[in-house]
Amino acid sequence: MASQVATPSSLHTTVASSTASLSSPSSASPTQLSPDDVELLAKLEEQNRLLETDSKSLRSVNGSRRNSGSSLVSSSSASSNLSHLEEDSWILWGRIVNEWEDVRKKKEKQLKELVRKGVPHHFRAIVWQLLCNAQNLPIKEQYSELLKMTSPCEKLIRRDIARTYPEHEFFKEKDSLGQEVLFNVMKAYSLVDREVGYCQGSAFIVGLLLMQMPEEEAFCVFVKLMQEYRLRELFKPSMAELGLCMYQFECMIQEQLPELHVHFQAQSFHTSMYASSWFLTIFLTSFPLPVATRIFDIFMCEGLEIVFRVGMAILQMNQAELMQLDMEGMLQHFQKVIPHQLDSGPDKVIQAAYQVKYNAKKMKKLEKEYTTIKTKEMEEQVEIKRLRTENRLLKQRIDTLEKESASLADRLIQGQVTRAQEAEENYLVKRELATVKQHIEETSVQLEQAQSTIRQLQQPFAKGNPRYTEESILQLERELVQARLKEAESQCALKEMQDKILYMEQRNTSLPDENNVVRLQEELIGVKLREAEALTGLKELRQQVRDLEEHWQRHLARTAGRWKDSPRKNAASELQDELMSVRLREAEAQAELRETRQRMLELETQNQIHSNQLRRAELEARNLQDRLHVLSNQNKMLHSELQETKRKQAEIECKNKEEVMAVRLREADNIAAMAELQQQISELEIQKEEGKVQGQLNNTDSSQYIRDLKDQIADLKHEVIRMRFQSSLKKTFFKLR
Repeated sequence: MASQVATPSSLHTTVASSTASLSSPSSASPTQLSPDDVELLAKLEEQNRLLETDSKSLRSVNGSRRNSGSSLVSSSSASSNLSHLEEDSWILWGRIVNEWEDVRKKKEKQLKELVRKGVPHHFRAIVWQLLCNAQNLPIKEQYSELLKMTSPCEKLIRRDIARTYPEHEFFKEKDSLGQEVLFNVMKAYSLVDREVGYCQGSAFIVGLLLMQMPEEEAFCVFVKLMQEYRLRELFKPSMAELGLCMYQFECMIQEQLPELHVHFQAQSFHTSMYASSWFLTIFLTSFPLPVATRIFDIFMCEGLEIVFRVGMAILQMNQAELMQLDMEGMLQHFQKVIPHQLDSGPDKVIQAAYQVKYNAKKMKKLEKEYTTIKTKEMEEQVEIKRLRTENRLLKQRIDTLEKESASLADRLIQGQVTRAQEAEENYLVKRELATVKQHIEETSVQLEQAQSTIRQLQQPFAKGNPRYTEESILQLERELVQARLKEAESQCALKEMQDKILYMEQRNTSLPDENNVVRLQEELIGVKLREAEALTGLKELRQQVRDLEEHWQRHLARTAGRWKDSPRKNAASELQDELMSVRLREAEAQAELRETRQRMLELETQNQIHSNQLRRAELEARNLQDRLHVLSNQNKMLHSELQETKRKQAEIECKNKEEVMAVRLREADNIAAMAELQQQISELEIQKEEGKVQGQLNNTDSSQYIRDLKDQIADLKHEVIRMRFQSSLKKTFFKLR
């Protein structure tokens, strides 16, 4: 293609030679030229300057192609289409490029109108850079170093490269030059802005830039677009800016196309289902490339406003068709029908876009409303998270309290069960005691009967009647047998009671000690008194036993000679001996009965002590429950104080974030001012070069003019150094804070 069409450098040579021939001394003087010649001379000089600028850009493109191995699609297309450009368009855009600052400041409205009509293809690279102030960015010098580094997003970028403009000649072949330079730019940006990293939609924007300019310049323009055209917020992982755009666009539809909005709502056709790609790729994936490029011209000049306008224009043009379709049909319409409607060109949709009502103040108001809504949602989410945390902590606390309550309940139930068991055992012991008492009473009655029988037997001896009948002897023998049987039974019952007493003593030793000293002293005094009474009764019984033994010995001494008289008398004497033995054993049984009663009194005392201990345990359990309630209230108060402290901490963090944002805004202002100063330096350097060339052309001494320019450049450099120093001081201050 380059061999078939004249390059800008050859055209520049041709125009320069024509201009030199018209302005040389051998030619006619300007006063001798006709008006047509003068006009032609002016046009040729203007084209000479334009071609010189274009040749410089072409040389920079070729140089970058040699350095990075990339190709500039727009350079070949510009050189091939150069011969077909209209002369007026060349002159007009050439003048705009050369006098960019004056035009941008004084004729901004006319510039917008020209951009809306379309930027010429061969001027698009330089105009886009001028529109976003991306020329001579400091980050351009870091580009080669960034390519040497490794990005964590490289795999994702490689995966999506083949999906970017798969039908375009520059990108469709695998591992082609276009795919390589696209990978380089996306990788470099992912290293510069690690928060955003890589997003698939951004590759289409970078691909369009690479169709117009070398990769270094495309990288600089893309950095500017991300920083100053709201694209960075769109491509952040949270995509908060995309949500704002969807909200604003939906409000515009609701206001200007209410019927369509109602239809979308009825079909559950959300705005993000068809409009999110419009904002993320500036229509590059939705419209034909020439149409999307024209819209991108306007986007470079006016920002995201053109996306809202074109989106509304598309909906207005297709409202009737969309009202007849369901959700799936509408998706097909947006994907297939609408792109074919724009094959004829972008003029119709751009003209319709600027008939759409767009109120910047209302958009700001909607932005504030959306921010308020999102802030409330965030606060609600924070509150919900806080409540969930509190709920989880309260559940844990409730589980702990339930476990403690269950433990206390188990202890209380165990105590009640133990008390019931002891009460049952006490009841059984009392019943057995009653049985023993009844048995002892019966034994006492039998002993009294035996005593009366003895007295009856003693009466004949007292009267001196030695004769005893056999019936009376047999009766005495039977009574003796019964008495012995009852004595054995009493011994067995006594043994069982002693075992019960030992068991109760062991149980009593396992119970806890008494804490109430006064009650213990009173109980001890009562026990001592009962013990003293029991000892007194025991002494009396022992005294009776001794008296009986003495009486028995005296009786034996008196009756020793008489028992030798006859066998019948000896039998009666033996019976009397047995009777005395029974009386002695009776006395011993009464003594043991007294001891048993004493032990029963002791057991009753211990039972009362245990009852007191159980009452105190219940009282202590109630006190523990009251204390648990008090601790729960204290815990709630501490929770409320903790929440208040967290709220104050959150307020302090918000204030700190606001201060940080203010510092960052001031830093961004300083960076912008530095960029403007650097732009001024570059413009002065360009003016310096132009002054040199003009001085050479006019054969005049331009040294004074060059010195002035150098002074101005030095002043501006000092100003840049000063602002960088201030920025570094602010950063240091912020880090110290």
